[in-house]
Amino acid sequence: QVQLVESGGGSVQTGGSLRLPCVVSSYPAEWNCVSWFRQGPQKEREGVAGIAINSVATLHADSVKGRFTISRDNAKKTVDLQMNSLIVEDTGMYYCALGSCRGGLLLSRARVTYWGQGTQVTVTS
Repeated sequence: QVQLVESGGGSVQTGGSLRLPCVVSSYPAEWNCVSWFRQGPQKEREGVAGIAINSVATLHADSVKGRFTISRDNAKKTVDLQMNSLIVEDTGMYYCALGSCRGGLLLSRARVTYWGQGTQVTVTS
């Protein structure tokens, strides 16, 4: 059973930064993409960044491009989301997810096989 554990959430003011680590217990051969999702108040869960575990390829949603950066350290089995220039609209629960890269680097909810429990990010003005 694969486990994903997020941390690093908290409350920050507009313009601030947070770094969210996700520890992945293992990478079964068929699941080779990790994405970060978020779900704001009364909003649907959306993917914000994706990365392949066996290449340097990454993909960021337009809403976070230039502000968020996804990265990985396979030796530590972590996939981090660095969030800069945070705005109120970035508030929400952030989830780490594992799935197959087939279909694209940024996972859709339908292509997720394993979810983490989430970590809350609150941005205040």
